[in-house]
Amino acid sequence: MHSTVAAPPVLTAVAVAKSYGPTVALAGVSLQIAAAESVAVMGASGSGKTTLLHCLAGIIEPDAGAVTLAGPQGALRVDTLGPEGRSRLRRQHYGFVFQQGLLLPELTALENVALPLLLDGVDRHRAEAEAAHWLAQLGLTGMEERRPGQLSGGQHQRVAVARAQVGSPSVVFADEPTGALDSRTSEQVVTALLQTTTGAGRSLVVVTHDQRVAAVCDRVLELSDGLIVNEHVNRRRAA
Repeated sequence: MHSTVAAPPVLTAVAVAKSYGPTVALAGVSLQIAAAESVAVMGASGSGKTTLLHCLAGIIEPDAGAVTLAGPQGALRVDTLGPEGRSRLRRQHYGFVFQQGLLLPELTALENVALPLLLDGVDRHRAEAEAAHWLAQLGLTGMEERRPGQLSGGQHQRVAVARAQVGSPSVVFADEPTGALDSRTSEQVVTALLQTTTGAGRSLVVVTHDQRVAAVCDRVLELSDGLIVNEHVNRRRAA
């Protein structure tokens, strides 16, 4: 385990391995993510970054190893959950931001943000009130009824950030969240992402090629051939 994490871990991976046929994507990765910590995962294409994120997030099952999420009701073994359990985990404990936002084009900004709550059985009035709150938090008041095609790239990604936060997740996963944005807009989106995750006591795991994004995270992990080969601490966390 890496010793740089001072706060208790909210997410732990031990010897996580994943292969696709003869191709080894992860070769036994171990790490800890602390509460309210931001961690950037970097590496060349094919190094295992996205596979690691997907294993941590319960999107795919690792072939070996353990992924554990700490919670108020005790530790939860993510890797042992079935498809239904992983789906519930992603709805209730995780948030996601992807490179293209992946907003539903036929829904308004408000409806896109409210959707995770609606899927989890929250009534529409409460879900839309919470969605409106998060859109306001991200500077998008007045944009509630716009559809994704009516938003700029930065607005689109901030709606995606709002959607990731609406269910008060323990951990937010971001996969190249600034990959399609210019430098100024990237800075705005990353600032919003950090303020609404680590700034609110949530953890952030971000896969990125952008050194500027990595520089504002607490730690940077570099992957190569499915292993963590380097770790850099940008900010020491209080014990």
